[in-house]
Amino acid sequence: MLLASASQTPSCSSTRRLAASTLLAALAVACTLGTAQAQDSLDAMVKADAEQAGFPAMAAAVVVKGKLLAVGTGGTRRVGTVIPLTHNDRFHIGSDTKAMTSLMAAMMVEAGKLRWDSTFEQVFPELAAGMDAGVKRVTLTQLLSHTSGLPSDDADFGELLAKVALQPGNLNDQRYWMVQQTVTKPLAREPGASFAYSNLGYTMAGAMIERVGEKSWEELIYDRVFTPLKLTTAGIGPQATLGRIDAPLGHVVVDGKLKAMIGGPEADNPLVISPAGTAHMSVIDFATWGGWMAGLGKRAPFLVKPETMKKLITPVVSMSAASTSSTTVAGAAQYALGWGSTKMAWTDYLVAFHGGSNNMNKAYIWVDTQRDAAIVVMTNVATPNTDDVMQKLAGKLYGSYVKTAK
Repeated sequence: MLLASASQTPSCSSTRRLAASTLLAALAVACTLGTAQAQDSLDAMVKADAEQAGFPAMAAAVVVKGKLLAVGTGGTRRVGTVIPLTHNDRFHIGSDTKAMTSLMAAMMVEAGKLRWDSTFEQVFPELAAGMDAGVKRVTLTQLLSHTSGLPSDDADFGELLAKVALQPGNLNDQRYWMVQQTVTKPLAREPGASFAYSNLGYTMAGAMIERVGEKSWEELIYDRVFTPLKLTTAGIGPQATLGRIDAPLGHVVVDGKLKAMIGGPEADNPLVISPAGTAHMSVIDFATWGGWMAGLGKRAPFLVKPETMKKLITPVVSMSAASTSSTTVAGAAQYALGWGSTKMAWTDYLVAFHGGSNNMNKAYIWVDTQRDAAIVVMTNVATPNTDDVMQKLAGKLYGSYVKTAK
C-alpha cells in the first residue's frame, strides 16, 4: 500500500510565508511526515512472512536509483515477548561486512598506501625472515577474493581464536599477533589457484589495512564508511546493548526451541575477526549502503573512483568447483572482492550479492548495477529455512519494485 508522498503535504518552502509560530510548527511536522512516508510500507508483508516461517523478526528494503522505495519490519525483538520493531532497529549483517573491508582496502590502494598485488612480505617486512615461502607471495587481491591459499574455517582456526583472546592489547594488536602466527605456517593450497572461503583471510586483510591506515579497523570503518555514508545506526559486534533489548536479539535453536542471545560475548563471533563480519545496522542503513554500491560512483559520497567500485564487484574466481564456500555465498557462480556474483531465479542476469550470518542472525544483500537497485533482507535467526524464505521475499520485491522501475 502506497503511503502519502511528500507532494501530498504542503511545501516546506511555504513556511516562509507563514507568520504564526503554531502554523510553522504544524507545517514542519507535516513536511517531516511527508518525507518519512514517501516509501511503500512492507510491514504487513514482512510480518506475515516472518510469522509463517517461525522467525522472531525480519526486515526488508528496496532502493532504486538512490531512493528508498519500500521498507518494512515485522515481528518481535525477543522470542516469547511482544516488542515491536521499528525501521531503525539494528540487525547483524555478518559477512556482508566483507564488502566494506574491501572498500577500505580500495581506499588505501587509491591513496597509494597499498597495491592490489601488495604481499604479506611487503606489508609486514619485519616478519619476512620467518614467513613460509608460499605465504610471502599472498596478495591483497587474493585475500579479498578468498584465493589466498589460506584454509577455510577449520579446527586450527578455532584454536587460533581461542588463543588470541588471551593476548594483550587492542584488537589491532591481537590481529597482528594472528598475522605472526599465520605467516609461519604453510598454505593449504597454492596462492591464486582456487576459491576457499576464509574468515582468516579477511582478518589478515584487515591487519594489512590497519598497518598502512595507522588506525584500528574499527576506527577506520567509522571514519571511512559509516560516517561518510551517514549510516547512523551502524556499529560493531552484537546489535543489542549489554543488558538491554534495544534491538532484535539473535536466536539459536536449543532442544528444538528458539533461544534469544542477549548482548554479550556469546551473542556474536569474536571481535578480532570483525573485518570478516561483525557489523550491524538498521535495514534502512543497509539498503542505503546497497543503493550507494549500485550507483557505481554516480552519487556522493565519492569515496573511490567509479572504476574502483566496479572492480570490487567484478568476478575474480569461479566458484563452480568450490567445496569450501560459506552458506552465505552458496549458489554463487563467481566471487569478486567481498561480493559474490550470481543469477537468481528472479533475475535475467548476474547480480552482485552476499549473505552474512553469525549463526544467530542472517542478512542478504543484492546489488543490480544495471538497474541501479539494491534489495536487502535481514532476520534475527539462522535456521535451515532462512535462505529460502529470505530469497523468496527478495524475489517478490525485485518483481514489484526493481523490474517495474522507470
